Amino acid sequence: MKILVTGAKGFIGRNLIIGLKNHKDMEIYEYDKDTKQSLLEEYCKDADFVYHLAGVNRPIDEEQYIENNIDFTIQLLKALKNNNNPCPLVYSSSVQASLNNSYGKSKKAGEDAIFNYAIETGSKVLVYRLPNVFGKWCKPNYNSVVATFCNNIAKDLPITVNEPDTALRLVYIDDVVEEFIHALKGEECKAGAFCKIPTVHMMSIGGIADLIRSFKSSREKLAIPDMSDAFTKKLYSTYLSYLPDWDLSQELKMNVDQRGSFTEFIKQTEIGQVSINISKAGIIKGNHWHNTKIEKFLVVSGIGVIRIRKITSKEVISYYVDGEKLQIIDIPAGYAHNIENLGKRELITMIWANESFDPSKPDTYSMEV
Repeated sequence: MKILVTGAKGFIGRNLIIGLKNHKDMEIYEYDKDTKQSLLEEYCKDADFVYHLAGVNRPIDEEQYIENNIDFTIQLLKALKNNNNPCPLVYSSSVQASLNNSYGKSKKAGEDAIFNYAIETGSKVLVYRLPNVFGKWCKPNYNSVVATFCNNIAKDLPITVNEPDTALRLVYIDDVVEEFIHALKGEECKAGAFCKIPTVHMMSIGGIADLIRSFKSSREKLAIPDMSDAFTKKLYSTYLSYLPDWDLSQELKMNVDQRGSFTEFIKQTEIGQVSINISKAGIIKGNHWHNTKIEKFLVVSGIGVIRIRKITSKEVISYYVDGEKLQIIDIPAGYAHNIENLGKRELITMIWANESFDPSKPDTYSMEV
């Protein structure tokens, strides 16, 4: 298929084009404000499908609303008609098309032009009135409060929350792209005369600001947010995309001694703790047990043996482990356990515990296996 995307360099356009390129047998015509105008006629002649995403929502001069949101839409539709091309067309409108402001009026005029075009030509048109769209690559300090909050908090810049209780309807960019690709396949989500993104999230402006601030704090504490909440997961992915390139690295505190090292990686109340244990050749670590804490050991490099013994028994069970053959060893509560490096190089073990280590209540008791 040959697909024309207007507004190709915009927030939605960039993400959509990446999504389309993940599919085979598609040729993408990318059209933006710096593209030669003569190419529009050429693209409209050959296109099998059109995504009309071009437009402005915060121009310096309000006349640009007419030029970009109305005149260009009419120009695009005229080019399709001139080439007798009745291919389907997706138009990204806005929920503000129902409001009495300059931007909303311009988007409503674009909708009217497209619906009239459909009546005149019989072409299939799909108009999406999008609410606030958030995700990677959205321009901060422009028209997206999510992008601004993510960018500024990530870079230790101030944010202003004027109406913290105002609720926003939000859609995530990957959900938008997924729905747009469904539309390409004739599987669009209809809502009367319009189409919609099936998954919409609601949160107050103040709630969004607080959640993003918590992301910054949790990263410093080696914690991760609650990934079971869909909006939190999407917003966290968005926040991390605004971190400066120089701030993607995070140095960990390594607890080093003559035996090797032990380093905490992730600590979270809901999921417990993940750590990296490094044992030098010939070293035995552990020889303790826990009342409530349970662990999972995964040797990822080196060879060794994990020994466990129920504290009320004398029977020792040994599991020989090798980083070349990954296996998880469960350490139940009430079992003394240790791990010995049997090789000549370091033994590296990932350890998950069902609770983060609390120095005031370590739940760790010395005992030889």
